[in-house]
Amino acid sequence: MSVKTILFLGFGEVGQALAAALQVRADLTLKTFDLNLADASSAVARAAARLEIVRCRTAVEAAHGADLIISAVTAAQTISAAQSLTGGLKRGAIYLDLNSAAPGTKFEAALAIEGTGGRFIEASVMSPIYPQTIAAPILLSGRHARDVLPVLQGLGFTGAKFCSDSWGRASATKLCRSVMIKGLEALITESLLAARFHGVEDEVLASLNNLFPHPDWPGYARYMISRTLEHGTRRAEEMFEAVKTVEQAGLSALMARATAHRQAEMPAFASALREADLIRMLDAIRAQLTQEEAAQ
Repeated sequence: MSVKTILFLGFGEVGQALAAALQVRADLTLKTFDLNLADASSAVARAAARLEIVRCRTAVEAAHGADLIISAVTAAQTISAAQSLTGGLKRGAIYLDLNSAAPGTKFEAALAIEGTGGRFIEASVMSPIYPQTIAAPILLSGRHARDVLPVLQGLGFTGAKFCSDSWGRASATKLCRSVMIKGLEALITESLLAARFHGVEDEVLASLNNLFPHPDWPGYARYMISRTLEHGTRRAEEMFEAVKTVEQAGLSALMARATAHRQAEMPAFASALREADLIRMLDAIRAQLTQEEAAQ
């Protein structure tokens, strides 16, 4: 199959990273639909203009003629994003669903796409999208995954790898990993904010380094906390999908649910991102906490 037109359904961090990598190819037409495009001053609209991506007014309009649709919305919008293309999807079009959603959620999205003649590929990005962008490791599942893999690799998705002929395996892999990775972010955030209050952050960091050696624990901790501040809302949605994944296995999703709540509350302290030093970042968050407590 030849891919000439690519639609980015959702144009946040992942969509922009992939578009920037593909934009250098003169043989491709790139377009996007994102609800935030309606606001010309939004970061999404500015990014689309900078990358010279065709901006569409509706999802159906955007779907017309697209050979490959890359869905990169928030986890909570996985199903509605797929359903939004009804009436516009080209028969045989590849629908690459990169969203961090539970196996059951992916299955419902797959039914929406396959029911209108598209080819649904469950895809899980297994690392941060930067710095590798289009070459990032991606697991592919679904009955069309084997056939679509060489098409994606030809476009530059060199980290793409076949996972399973069945939907669910790639997303389960991603979300079981997220319980650990996003959980670590939440644990480090909570641990060091409390440690800073008690004045024992140096001792805690030294102990962590003894157990889990790292050349720069303060720098690593700052990075992990910054992810919650910058992307906590999106991560919380992902972790609520992880809750479904864990509960499907017959377990109480205590850790996943707690991580979701911690991630959800951290973007309120995003102003602390301006602090390049771990201690100053912790102090900025704690100062805001103190102000909020005093106002109650």
